[in-house]
Amino acid sequence: MGQTDHSADPAASGGEAARHAPEQIRLQAVLRAARFHGLMLDPCDFAAVPDESAPSIPALIRWVEENGGAARGLHLQWRALVRMRDMPPVVLMFADGSAGLMVGADEATGVVWLADPFASPDAPPVAVNELRLRDVWTGAVLLVRAGRGGAVPEPPVDFAWLSGLVLGERRLLRDVVIASMVISVLAVFPPLIVMQVIDRVVNFHSMATLVSLTGLVGVMAFYEILLTHARREITLVLTTRLDTRISLAVFDRLLALPLEFFEREQAGNVIGRVGAIYRVRQFLTGRLLNTFLDLFTLLVVLPFLFWLSLPLAWMTLAAAGLIGGVIVVAMPAMARLVARQVRAEMDRSAALHETVAGIRTVKTLALEPVRREVWDEKTASVVTASLDAGRMGNWVATAVMPLDLFINRGIILVGAYLAITATTSGLEAGALMAFAMLGGRVAAPLVSMARLIDDLNEVRSALAEAGSVLNRPTETRALTTGLRPPIRGALSFSDVGFTYPGAAAPALSDITFHVPAGAMLGLVGRSGSGKSTITRLLQGVSRGYTGHLRLDGVDLREINLTYLRRSCGVVLQDNFLFRGTIRDNIIAGRPGLTLEDAVRAARLAGAEEFIERMPAGYDTWIEEGSTNISGGQRQRLAIARAVISDPRLLILDEATSALDPESEAVVNANLRHLAHGRTMVIVSHRLASLVDCSQICVLDRRRVVDIGTHGELLARCGLYRTLWMQQNRFTDRGDAA
Repeated sequence: MGQTDHSADPAASGGEAARHAPEQIRLQAVLRAARFHGLMLDPCDFAAVPDESAPSIPALIRWVEENGGAARGLHLQWRALVRMRDMPPVVLMFADGSAGLMVGADEATGVVWLADPFASPDAPPVAVNELRLRDVWTGAVLLVRAGRGGAVPEPPVDFAWLSGLVLGERRLLRDVVIASMVISVLAVFPPLIVMQVIDRVVNFHSMATLVSLTGLVGVMAFYEILLTHARREITLVLTTRLDTRISLAVFDRLLALPLEFFEREQAGNVIGRVGAIYRVRQFLTGRLLNTFLDLFTLLVVLPFLFWLSLPLAWMTLAAAGLIGGVIVVAMPAMARLVARQVRAEMDRSAALHETVAGIRTVKTLALEPVRREVWDEKTASVVTASLDAGRMGNWVATAVMPLDLFINRGIILVGAYLAITATTSGLEAGALMAFAMLGGRVAAPLVSMARLIDDLNEVRSALAEAGSVLNRPTETRALTTGLRPPIRGALSFSDVGFTYPGAAAPALSDITFHVPAGAMLGLVGRSGSGKSTITRLLQGVSRGYTGHLRLDGVDLREINLTYLRRSCGVVLQDNFLFRGTIRDNIIAGRPGLTLEDAVRAARLAGAEEFIERMPAGYDTWIEEGSTNISGGQRQRLAIARAVISDPRLLILDEATSALDPESEAVVNANLRHLAHGRTMVIVSHRLASLVDCSQICVLDRRRVVDIGTHGELLARCGLYRTLWMQQNRFTDRGDAA
């Protein structure tokens, strides 16, 4: 590679990088590494963690994976780094928050070759040796590669999926098992020590033996307390890590579900079903893990029980077995009652969510009595189901209680009888006390094993509820694969048809029209004519259409779905604003943008003037439901959010229909500025707002009736003329007069 410069400074390996902030250099290095694999990243999509001074490896990995790539962070020594001579570009993390792009290595000469992330790809790299790199390199590297393209199907959410997450924490599980084994062994010694105290110390008044046993008890107690604390701590960490992994996996799967699913399902039911998966987690890390650990105690205790007294050991096992038998017999009925209770609780949660979500309607229409009646009905179902399940459990507990009392108390009486009546090798008092202490540890694991089958029914029901949501077909492949062509905004519909799932009649039939890039297209027609369906197809919300829908000559289904939606700005009739500041809501889709970008978008949307009058300006807090701003202000903020990324395609679906005349006039005045350099698709029932459109498409009965300018449609399209006259009849009369 030519002459090597062993004195080069890796932190300033190029003049371009020196003029950028360290965090920008780190993002650019990852962007260059991803581009090598054909993966296009946008720094504006990077969501920085608030408390991080520089982009961390986990945040960078999330950025890459959200855009269809794969990344992995490693910590390497110099000797491992210098051997990576045939690797693609590797991102080296520097201590000042910046990064370098390693494009080669030479183990023979002991140098690595670094490229300036901001320099031209043709610029020569710089050779750096270990001494120079050690001063700035943290040892952390990030490997970036192309994703698998969604070829690997998503695993279904079932026991195997959850078991895989649990087994991913093998080290913690191993530590818990080892600690439990040692604790189980230590648990045998206290009863044996009690036996020695009674048989040796009390009977023979041996103070020396008492002192020795006291010391032994103290040492063993210390280690038992220490190990028990360690096991609880490890179990707590294990549970927390599993909660985190399950939460992330479940939320990612939920976000990957198509919008059509959420439109068909009740939100409360979805939340209740997904939340049921945490019952499974509690089972895996609670009852199942504890029962598995108690088995170690059972395996250790049983030999000592048979050593102490063979008859009493068999009696204990028989009683414990009967307890398990009673539970197994009662399980089917118990499972049905528990399943009914779970369903009743989900229905009540759904009613609560629906009431809270629609509280404005409840209050304005005085629906409190109606909703209270619904809540009372759902609560009554929960109470009835809980009472039936509780009573069944009470009967089972009552049935096994005599057997449990026999193990804990009756064994002592039987043992005392055997000790009194036996003529040879009678059971001594100390051995009897030891057996009583150890016998109680035998029943618990056996009963827990029997109850596991009962719990499995509940867990199976909960897992089925969660799987009914999470195992639906997702958009993961469409979100992570596909083309990312430059978008200019030319639209082409050729014989496009679409039918909603479960619908008998099509929503669109043989839709054909063409729109050049940079045009303003208006969509008009009666309700149900298919206007909003067209906008859904353009957003990729519904992809099961027939015919050909092309954007700049590329079939819409071939375009990466995330890229498509980020390239389109959408403003709806009723836009949702998140609870947070005005600035956060404007840059919600592009978290890497700055306040200056938010101000520019607000100015373009006509929102700057009212934001500046707010108490805290762009830091003004928007309450849940946007109750502290007007409808017109909310719409202008939604427009600012839509145009902040400068989309080539802007869709306004009845964006002004709910506004007052003054707010509508402000928004319409800004549409001319918004239309510059982009294609706009405007759906509106108010034809006056579409007069300036370059083309107006008239729809009726899910078909295209005509397309043209306002003047052309007035002259030749009877339906458009009728709609225009209905909305402007008073104005036309005034003009005629």
